[in-house]
Amino acid sequence: MTKGSRLFTAALAVLISASALTACGTSGTSSSAGETSTSAPAVVKKKASAAALTTPTIETSGQLTICTALSTGNPPTYFTDSENKPVGAEVEMAEWIAKDLGLDAKFVDVAFASIVPAVQAGKCDVIMSSLYIKPERAKVVDFTPYLMSGSAVAAPKGNPKKITGMDDSLCGLKVSAAVGKTATLLAQEQAKQCEADGKAKLTVVQTDQTTAAVQQLVSGQVDAYAGETPVVLYYQKKQANSFEMVGKPFGEIEVGAAVKKGNDELSAALSKSFTAMNKDGAYSQILKRWSMTSLAYKF
Repeated sequence: MTKGSRLFTAALAVLISASALTACGTSGTSSSAGETSTSAPAVVKKKASAAALTTPTIETSGQLTICTALSTGNPPTYFTDSENKPVGAEVEMAEWIAKDLGLDAKFVDVAFASIVPAVQAGKCDVIMSSLYIKPERAKVVDFTPYLMSGSAVAAPKGNPKKITGMDDSLCGLKVSAAVGKTATLLAQEQAKQCEADGKAKLTVVQTDQTTAAVQQLVSGQVDAYAGETPVVLYYQKKQANSFEMVGKPFGEIEVGAAVKKGNDELSAALSKSFTAMNKDGAYSQILKRWSMTSLAYKF
């Protein structure tokens, strides 16, 4: 082979390699549930770094597997678009972190009620699914905080029932909520309080999907919706003519990325990556795109 031929062959190999890298995308999920969105904000891109983690710190070398309850749908933090691709603020953060760690992101759809056992069983490396950092959870998984959240109550625009929040103003009404959420448990406690006080019955209507619970309010099937603060803020902006927060958000709490107990190397890598995302400006960009600026974590 001549010198010119060798140079041509080498150049061609470089071009083919570059094309392959460009074509590689983030692995998604085949879930068909969730909110349909044809105008989701563009994902904040992150230049891939060299892989620093491998097995057994992560389940599969070259890949960061993220457990997310996509079938439940929890806009704006995680849900699926019209092409069944994972989208949302937490999805973008997970993709940014994967690239920062030199890994491909793969989302695993897991029912929220089973999501902690899933990471313990090795079905994924990390949970990023609006998981509140609670003492009982911190006993079985290790958390890296990255977001603030809480609960809120919403009513139809104009608040015709004069609801003031998660209190006795809900007695005698119907409230929709998603199964397993903190706001749902609080609504059930309020229902018991209404009964104990001898007031009219509060009925909590539970659904498997956050989007379905919101739709029940929008369609007039219930009087109020109880859910996570990011969800209420999202729909208050998205459906301003039919949906509004009533009272103030309550129960402020940290949201964290959860890994197997004792996986200190992955926890340290996640913490470093979240800090880098914040310094880079990508963190604030993501929150702004999804109307979640007020829920930023103080790194």
